[in-house]
Amino acid sequence: MNRSSRTAAAVLTAAGILTGGWPAAPPSAAAGERVLWGSVTIPPGRDGIVEAAGLSGPALGFGSSLTLTAPAGARVTAVPLTTAGYRGEVAADGRTAAYTAVSAESPWRTGTFPFVLAVPADAVPGTRLEGCAMRLADAEGVTRAGGACQVTVGLPSPVLSRPESGVPLGYRPAASGTAYPRAQVTVADQDGNEVCADTAGADGSWSCAPGRDLPAGANRLQATATLNGVSAASEQIQITVGAVTPEGAVTPEGATAPPR
Repeated sequence: MNRSSRTAAAVLTAAGILTGGWPAAPPSAAAGERVLWGSVTIPPGRDGIVEAAGLSGPALGFGSSLTLTAPAGARVTAVPLTTAGYRGEVAADGRTAAYTAVSAESPWRTGTFPFVLAVPADAVPGTRLEGCAMRLADAEGVTRAGGACQVTVGLPSPVLSRPESGVPLGYRPAASGTAYPRAQVTVADQDGNEVCADTAGADGSWSCAPGRDLPAGANRLQATATLNGVSAASEQIQITVGAVTPEGAVTPEGATAPPR
């Protein structure tokens, strides 16, 4: 790599905007060199956004471009940048997409450059899709920086359907819902303590009950699914344990005692 190429090299980071993923550490580079790098986790059948940002080195000027090549099995579906000064284009086959500087005074210096990736519905959670690449080139097509992006297949969020929010409960309320088949599901309270756990069946259903009494009063429950090193959490639900209602008091077994 010549001196001008080294000084023009950039660092691009990426985040999983739809899933909450954060950048992984970039691969090591030779002393004085920088690489493009990004990381995102996307559940099967869903879209996720890789955001490139943070260019260093001299401005490359009009006609320079940033290109992303999708990993095997995935497609680039959109380049949703709305900032003036760049033109986005997706290849017809979805294999690549690029932003080109058309009027920005110092292109690539500010803002972020999002690429939307679609992961197939039959992708296996925990799998890393190979072949994702980034390339920054000047107006003559000379590569000024290049590198990779890590795309990991995530898990769909589990659903916690029972117990129902707002319904007075006994001290050991059963929990149930759906998750990705064969995922390990753990239900935790508002303090992060495990309430119960189960493994989702082939149809995705799961259920469990606490092995100890929950503390009386208001609480929150949330289910987390884990499979092949990736995880996803459900929405939290508000519960009340051991509440007294106009119809009677809730017993530890969950039955409602008649009023006196």
